[in-house]
This record gives sequence, C-alpha cells and structure tokens, in this order.
Amino acid sequence: MATNAGRIALKKDELSDFTRDVRVLLLAAMATLIGAAGAGTAYVLVRLIGVITNLAFYARFSSAFVSPTASVFGFWIVLVPVAGGLIVGLMARYGSEKIRGHGIPEALEAILIGGSRMEARVALLKPLASAISIGTGGPFGAEGPIIMTGGAFGSLFAQLFRLSAAERKTLLVAGAAAGMAAIFATPVAAVLIAVELLLFEWKPRSFIPVAIAAAVAASLRPFLLGSGPMFPVAPHPAPGLHGMLVAFAVGIGAGLASSLLTLLVYAVEDLFGRIPLHWMWWPAIGGLFVGIGGAFNPQILGVGYDTIRALLGGTLVGRALLELLVGKTLIWCIALGSGTSGGVLAPLLIIGGALGALEAHWIPIGDPSLWAMISMAAIMGGTMRAPFTAIVFILELTHDVNVMPALLVGCIASHAVTVLLMRRSILTEKIARRGHHIAREYSVDALERLRVRDVMDPDPATVPASMPVADLASRIARGDPALTHHHALPIVDEDGSLAGIITRSDILRSLGTTERTALEAGSRELIVAYADETLGSATARMLRRNVGRLPVVNRDAPQEIVGYLGRPNILAARLRELDEEQLREAGWPSRPGRH
Repeated sequence: MATNAGRIALKKDELSDFTRDVRVLLLAAMATLIGAAGAGTAYVLVRLIGVITNLAFYARFSSAFVSPTASVFGFWIVLVPVAGGLIVGLMARYGSEKIRGHGIPEALEAILIGGSRMEARVALLKPLASAISIGTGGPFGAEGPIIMTGGAFGSLFAQLFRLSAAERKTLLVAGAAAGMAAIFATPVAAVLIAVELLLFEWKPRSFIPVAIAAAVAASLRPFLLGSGPMFPVAPHPAPGLHGMLVAFAVGIGAGLASSLLTLLVYAVEDLFGRIPLHWMWWPAIGGLFVGIGGAFNPQILGVGYDTIRALLGGTLVGRALLELLVGKTLIWCIALGSGTSGGVLAPLLIIGGALGALEAHWIPIGDPSLWAMISMAAIMGGTMRAPFTAIVFILELTHDVNVMPALLVGCIASHAVTVLLMRRSILTEKIARRGHHIAREYSVDALERLRVRDVMDPDPATVPASMPVADLASRIARGDPALTHHHALPIVDEDGSLAGIITRSDILRSLGTTERTALEAGSRELIVAYADETLGSATARMLRRNVGRLPVVNRDAPQEIVGYLGRPNILAARLRELDEEQLREAGWPSRPGRH
C-alpha cells in the first residue's frame, strides 16, 4: 500500500497545472553556464568564419567579418568553394559524418534516438567545418552550425553528471538556444525555435533552463559581438486592412515558394546520391556550382548579412533582385543537397526578402522593404514549419514592432500552405529519410486530462477471501458474467475491505493442488489506483510494475474499493480522444443527440 506521505504528495500533484520537480533549479544553474559557453562558442565561430573568408578571398589574415563580394581573385573565385567543399568532405569522412548538413536535423536525431548524447569530436569539428564551408563562399548561415555546436556542448556538459535522458535533452537544447541567441541577438526567437523544433514538449522542467541559457547568451553578446538589433530598419506604419490582405497574399506566395525550396533541396540530394562517387566528393562538386554562380554574382556567396541589410533597406531593385533570387536559390539548394556544412536561416531570409521585394513592384501600397521583411518571415516560417519563431525572429532582428500583425498573417498563411502541400518540412524530411518519424503537433495527452474515475468500472465484481479456488474456477468456466468481465478480481474480507487480488494465472496455477482459498492463491501485495488521480499516473504505475489492472480505492480509506481499472478502460480513454477529433456532430438547428 502507498504510504500516507506518498498519498498526500500525490494528491498535491493532482492539483498542479504543471508537473513539478525541484531539479529544475539544478538544471537552471547548469543552463547559466551553458548559456555563457554558447555565447563564447558563437563568438569563436564568427571570428573563425572571418579569418577563413579573409584568407580565402583576400589573401590576408584578419578576423573581421567580411563579404566575399569584393574578392581580388576574379574568375578564379570558382576554385575557392571547391577547395572548401573538398576539405569539408575529408573532415566528414575521416572525422565524423555527423558534421554534414545544416545542424538542426542532426540535433533532432540526437534527441530522438541518441538519448541526447553527442560526441566531443562533433562539438569540435562542426564549427570548424562550417567555418570552412561558409568562409570559402558557401551560401549558408552560421545559425545551424551554432545550434549543433551549442547543443553538442550542452550534451557533453550534461554527460558529466548523473542525469536522465530528458534532463540531458534540456541542456542540449539550452546550448542550441544559447548559440542562436548569441549569433543573432534574438533570445526570444531562440527559445521559440527550441519549443517549436527541438524540445517536443512544453514543460517548466525544460522551458525554464532553455530560456535562462538564451537570456544569458544574449546578455553577453554586446561584449562579444556588439549590441542592438542585427538588421535595424526605420519603423513602418502599422498595416491597415489592405495591408493585411496583401500580407496574406504574400504569405500564400511564400508558402508555395517554401514547398518548392524543400522539393528542390531533396531533388538535388537524390541526384547526388546517383553519382558513382563516394559522398566525400559531393561537397566539392557542389562547391564547383557555388563558385560558378559566385563568379557571375558574388553577392550570392557567403552568409550574406550585407545582402539582408540591403533588402531590408530597399536598395536592391529590378534585375539585381531577380538575379539574387534565382542565383541564391540554385546554389543554396545544390550546396545543401551535396551534404556540406552550413545553416538555413540566413539563406531563407535572403530568398524570402528577394521574393518579397520583387513582388513589391506589383503591390500598390507599402515599400519594397516592408514586403521583403514579411516575405522573409513567411518563407522562414513555412519552410521550417515554425511560424511563431519566424515572427519573433524578424521582430528581434529589426525592432519594427509595427508590422507584427502583417507578419502574423503572412507567416500563418505560408504555414497553412506548406502543411497542406508538404508532409514534412525541410528539417524533418532528412530525419524521415533516415527511418525516423517526428510528430510535431503538441496537445495535452488524454491520459493526463482524464481522471481514473472517468473511465474505471465503478461496480467491479469481488471475490470473498474464503472462497475456494476450485469454486471460483468453476463459476468462471460456467460463464458467470460477474466474474468473466475482468482478467483479475479484487478479493475482499468478511467486512468488505480490500484484501488482495487474484488473476486468471493465479487460478490456473492453483488448480490440481490442495484446496486453497482465493486469498491464499492471490496476491496480498496490492498496487492500487485512486479515483481522483490522472489516468496517466495510474497507467505509468501499471507499466512500471508490469501489471495489467489496478483496484481503485478511496484515498482516505485505502481498504475501501471503489472501482477497477484495466487495459480496456485505458483504451476507452483513447477512443474518446479519437471521437473528439473525428466524430462530426449535427449542427445547431438539429435536435440534440442526432449525428
């Protein structure tokens, strides 16, 4: 039987909105250190990209973050991304294959199937490979690699201590959020991307440490990478009705473009898979296409933060926009499909911004910078299936809060289109190709919403403790409906108090032996449920103790049986949940109860 203290604690938990665990304080303290480390890692990555960019395109040593657009090499610029791709391919083959790709799918895979354990060499090789890829002209952002690297550091730190897999996941994601917050000065968006893409839950145990890590990293960023919004813009007027309608149309266009981008990336990946060469050479082949594209338009090379500023400033127009949109899309899809290392956020911002600025030529209201901003968010939200992250990300990047309603409309429209057209996002498609499925819909489990009393059998059959097992078996064999309904029967003494439980297996084991009573054949070590506890709590007890049924007792009088909970009762709860989702009832004019 449960102790009184245990019952009191359980009763208190039953009244809580959230699961509570004081270990969240320990995780929060650890997240503070991880947040600081994430900021430092972001600084190192940015400086490393600067060093490699200066060496590769300007033959000088400097850590200044520069664009490769003014390279001194002329047409020989074609060879720079090829060399970078070759180095990354060699690092992936002989270092760790996990450094390939843009980082977020790899973090997802570690969470889903790796027990949130990541290797130390990934934490070292991923930022180096990404810096080489981006620094030699790869059309990527730094956020994916820093998410992977920050996550690896969080995981490694967690592995130093005695933690559960769920707690390791929290610290892994805390490191990822810290890295993103430090790179872009977007702590709230970093927490949202953790919620929408990485945590697969909404619990204080994970949310609080992740938020602390992101806040710590953002507070350290001014000392490392500078303060203020990354891409400040002059505030736009708040959109009216016409502006909201246009934002909706821009969002629809962004959703279609997002679907096309996902298809292109994986079509290119499939084409690379048909090349009769080891995958180690694919990044170099992708780099050749990147170099050719960069020779014609250097603006499409590298991270492209200067290009994002130009799009948000409205200074790119006409043919330059079309060349940017087509060129960046093609080389990004080819490079990403080749399996090299780099992130997706910055390229999505450029592609979305170019698309929105082009659409502005046919939009009679607003200016190109407004529609570039809305399209940026819509492309990001649609492609990554993270609309709230996209909205807050753009707001934190620009500090233009006036456009929030238009961002909401555009991102939700884009999200709706991609959900209807595409089964998976650009991030989860890679996981699916590795044989794993991710469900990204969050809802409260029916087992946590329902109480035991909602599904239990309130009037279970009982067996007198003194009844001979042979008599009980005979009644069951005759099909006594009171005894055949359940696979186990509560045993009660002469006062009607719960004394034990007897299962069909107990009865079979006792047949053919000396005359035994039900209490002697059954079990007196009772595992019980309470009518007012959640169904999830009772189900967890059944699973841990490897039993298929529980007598339900009065919490204040543990010997008083008030019900019976078995597997069919739990399945009935699931059926109720399915009915709520799928059973369509008659409308208001119809009579109640008719479907």
